Amino acid sequence: MIDSLENELKIHQKKDTVRVQILNELAFEHYRNNPPQAMAYVNEAFKLADELQSVELKARSYNIKGAIYMEQANFEKAIENFEKALQFYNSIDDLDGVAKCKNAFGVLYHYKGDTQQALKYYEEALKLKEKLGIKNNEGLLYNIGNIYADTGEYKKALENFEKALKINRETNDSQGILNNLNSIGNVYYMQGNYPLALKYHGESLKVAKRANDSIGIFQSYINTGNLYRMQNLNDKSLTFYNKALAIKTAHYNTRNITALKNNIAGIYYDDKDYKTAITYFKESIALSREIEDDLNLANALNGLGFAYFEMKQYEKAVDYFKEAEALTLKNNQPFDLSDSYHGLADAYCGLKNYNLALVNAKKLEELSNKYDFLRHQKNAQILLSKIYKNNGDYKKALESHELYKTLNDSIFNEDNIEKITQLEYEYKYKQALDSANIRELKLTKTVLTTSQDLEKSKRNLFLGVIAFLVSAIILGGIIFSLKLRHQKAKTQNIAIEQKLLRSQMTPHFIFNSLSVLQGMILNKEDKKSVFYLSKFSKLLRITLENSRDKLVPLNQELEAVNNYLELQNLEDSQSYDYTILVDKNIDEEMFKIPPMLIQPFIENAIEHAFEDRKENRKIDVQIEYLNDELICTIKDNGIGIDSQNGHNRKDKKSLATTITSERLKMLSKDFNIEGSVRIEDRKKHSEQGTIVTLVIPYKKDVA
Repeated sequence: MIDSLENELKIHQKKDTVRVQILNELAFEHYRNNPPQAMAYVNEAFKLADELQSVELKARSYNIKGAIYMEQANFEKAIENFEKALQFYNSIDDLDGVAKCKNAFGVLYHYKGDTQQALKYYEEALKLKEKLGIKNNEGLLYNIGNIYADTGEYKKALENFEKALKINRETNDSQGILNNLNSIGNVYYMQGNYPLALKYHGESLKVAKRANDSIGIFQSYINTGNLYRMQNLNDKSLTFYNKALAIKTAHYNTRNITALKNNIAGIYYDDKDYKTAITYFKESIALSREIEDDLNLANALNGLGFAYFEMKQYEKAVDYFKEAEALTLKNNQPFDLSDSYHGLADAYCGLKNYNLALVNAKKLEELSNKYDFLRHQKNAQILLSKIYKNNGDYKKALESHELYKTLNDSIFNEDNIEKITQLEYEYKYKQALDSANIRELKLTKTVLTTSQDLEKSKRNLFLGVIAFLVSAIILGGIIFSLKLRHQKAKTQNIAIEQKLLRSQMTPHFIFNSLSVLQGMILNKEDKKSVFYLSKFSKLLRITLENSRDKLVPLNQELEAVNNYLELQNLEDSQSYDYTILVDKNIDEEMFKIPPMLIQPFIENAIEHAFEDRKENRKIDVQIEYLNDELICTIKDNGIGIDSQNGHNRKDKKSLATTITSERLKMLSKDFNIEGSVRIEDRKKHSEQGTIVTLVIPYKKDVA
């Protein structure tokens, strides 16, 4: 989508409403994974929309701006932009635009943890869409489903997610599919059905990787880590959390990092490293307060309470659990509220205040039964058993303990998890078996028909055999020809690379370098000679190493170029200024290029460009990444290629252009990326010297 839109933007240079729409859509496609780029596009779109006096397009720009700020948890700025968008849409009576703004407000308040306000906006948006006769409102269905999931109405949540997912699949909306799969997985996670949760999160990760959606991959890693943590596989869990933390683009979204810090804190808590856990929980709490994220704040407060409880600081634990309880009651978060009741009951037991402990354990039992929170039901019964025992009510203590054992055995044991998984596989096997039966019936019918036609086929058999033999001979000839051509191309490529290596490390250059070194030693320039020898040996080593590899990192190739330039620049009679500039958006380790492509052109410039000039000699090398092309430009301010061609240079003729052009033809086929070299005299641009433009085939590692 992004590639397509960027191509359209290049083609459509006219400053009209179409260009504004393209810019707005580009901003929208970037707002999750690259907020700075999204902001650049939307600002350009708004400026042009303002010049064109298009109220509708300005409204759209404001709405996208709000979404960008919201993803970075800058809710104040987000609200300001959503309100401006709403004002513009209302001024032109655009109900669909108004609905989009209402939906955006719903997402914002959901992020802040105000589920009631969020649901109000979603329902208002849905009414407007229905009024306009719009039936497929998968985005709103998904958002409303998340509200139901947070408030414990799981049946309603799953109904909404399944409806939205069906529409997403029909429209091939990868982001919608990803979001719904993650949310369905989270519902099963909260219900304690870990195998089903793992299945959906696994599917969501595949979709995110196919779509190259870094935020989607980030969320899937966290969700998978949570599942492994619940099965006490902490090492596996931490591996997924660290994978998520390594995704740099996710750091634009403070809310994402806040949630992740909670999860990492949970791992240290499980491993009984409570001090480290407390550090992470406090970092999460500080970030949550800063961005007014009540959902993650409640989670972190509960976690901090449990950490202090384990350290036997019960009064501190009670304070944090109470703060979490107030937030979860206000925002109607039954799952996190259950954790608060559990923590309070535990902490009051620690303080030997069994009456308050019983009150909170009863609340936990009631809430977990109401919402079918299986893990919390088990926790409630073990707490009640402990409290009744301390109060001397042994009968009730035994009843609670027996109920705890029943829940633990029937719901959470390993056999049951395996049984759930087995049921899934049995279902899949039954589907496969039904499909196999259908195929078998079709095959039987085919065999019967073939038997009936066998007699007719006999007379054609001989002709068929002959045709087969002729085809085999022709095919064999084609295969042999292709292999021969491939071998020839391979040999040609090796020959070209050998030529290039010879052109890069000529005997003249080596002899000249050693002569310079000898002169320095005779002149007793110890430091200078050691430096020169170091650079020369390093260049020789890099050149030989690079010659063995088909691809080398860009930074390694540039290091060789820099060493070469420094060596050539050490003679006072040959000194010149040079620069090597690499665009800041290029990761030099990520780009892999064929070695020995750049240096021969620099040698050309040094040998031929400055014959009649002793001062103000410059060579500039620049690497850019534009429109999926890796471009290297080499500029000098010498006499210019046209003047060079006018001189007789048979004895000094450089083979760089010829060899590189031949090699680029081979590389373009191997990499499936077009490579080229172009040499021009700079007088065409009213400048002095020569410019070489080299388009380098490359491979790019994924971060």
